[in-house]
Amino acid sequence: MSNQETSFVTLGQRVLSNPLKVRMHYGHPDVFDRIFHITRGGISKASRIINISEDIFAGFNSTLRQGNITHHEYIQVGKGRDVGLNQIALFEGKVAGGNGEQVLSRDIYRLGQLFDFFRMLSFYVTTVGFYFCTMLTVLTVYIFLYGKTYLALSGVGESIQNRADIQGNKALSVALNTQFLFQIGVFTAIPMILGFILEEGVLTAFVSFITMQFQLCSVFFTFSLGTRTHYFGRTILHGGAKYRATGRGFVVRHIKFAENYRLYSRSHFVKGLEVALLLVIFLAYGFNNSGAIGYILLSISSWFMALSWLFAPYVFNPSGFEWQKVVEDFRDWTNWLFYRGGIGVKGEESWEAWWDEELAHIHTFRGRILETILSLRFFIFQYGVVYHMHAAKESTTLSVCLCFSTVLLADMKFTDK
Repeated sequence: MSNQETSFVTLGQRVLSNPLKVRMHYGHPDVFDRIFHITRGGISKASRIINISEDIFAGFNSTLRQGNITHHEYIQVGKGRDVGLNQIALFEGKVAGGNGEQVLSRDIYRLGQLFDFFRMLSFYVTTVGFYFCTMLTVLTVYIFLYGKTYLALSGVGESIQNRADIQGNKALSVALNTQFLFQIGVFTAIPMILGFILEEGVLTAFVSFITMQFQLCSVFFTFSLGTRTHYFGRTILHGGAKYRATGRGFVVRHIKFAENYRLYSRSHFVKGLEVALLLVIFLAYGFNNSGAIGYILLSISSWFMALSWLFAPYVFNPSGFEWQKVVEDFRDWTNWLFYRGGIGVKGEESWEAWWDEELAHIHTFRGRILETILSLRFFIFQYGVVYHMHAAKESTTLSVCLCFSTVLLADMKFTDK
């Protein structure tokens, strides 16, 4: 993370300022022309939710009023930054949520209307575009795996492959056996590597990169990919970005399991388990001409992403596998689980209170509709249970699926009561 900062606050800021002219006050300290700003709407914005990334909105204000944000370098010094995984995740979540609010704001719309085409592209890539492309990367993995799962459970994949073999249609066969080889999350390290090459030379940069691979930097980058995607996507769907206090304390300490669970459950653990389940189902029911090698090539990057999301908080946790710490963590976690919520009880004290806080963003009717639409993807699993596993014998009518859905919903309602 500190190496990333080096590339961002030197190479990145220079290019954003000149020649791109799209620097919008990234990072502190900021020096403002007070007379210019107080006569053009002031420095701060009104909303602590929409304008949570307050410095960039000051830059938007200035640019919209024909101002300019420059970058001046005097001396390079070390700056205190977040160095613990939890601190970094909170910081990434805050910035990703802030970018989600920027997407929804009028300022971005007005800048897009006023910039020329090339400056607008530069602005997009260096602000909300980075987070949007990160979200698309994860969505692509989901769409790819759900598509493969549907082909496996429905039997369509096998029939298409057999038809391609009979007709000798190589193009169809290749399209069906497309390999998803690359984990794009690691590519976010490229600016850092270029910074190393510029500062220290190609050989030193290569050695540093290899060293970081042994330090599991790829796991960290892939984990950060999930953090950015979750908070950015949730803010776009539901709004409500929050300021998350990261602190600058001493971080080489053991983080309790309950704390990790609260922080990463919705953003990483649930999604990682879903990806792993999709991969296991495809392994069990998928049709693959290439055998084990083909499955490994097809799924290795997705498995890497799923395992990174599930286990990175424990790999990077000091004394994470020490037995005494594990026992203490389990006791603390069970106390948290069984402590009842109520008025004045915080999420750090009770699972019930934490769950209410986690679902606070979908208390609106619009939020519930959006979450319901997203959850419809799980009907693919039901499709497999009803038809592929012959739970309905030979019947393949839609009414069978609807009947199963009604029973499932009734059972959920009864359990809830």
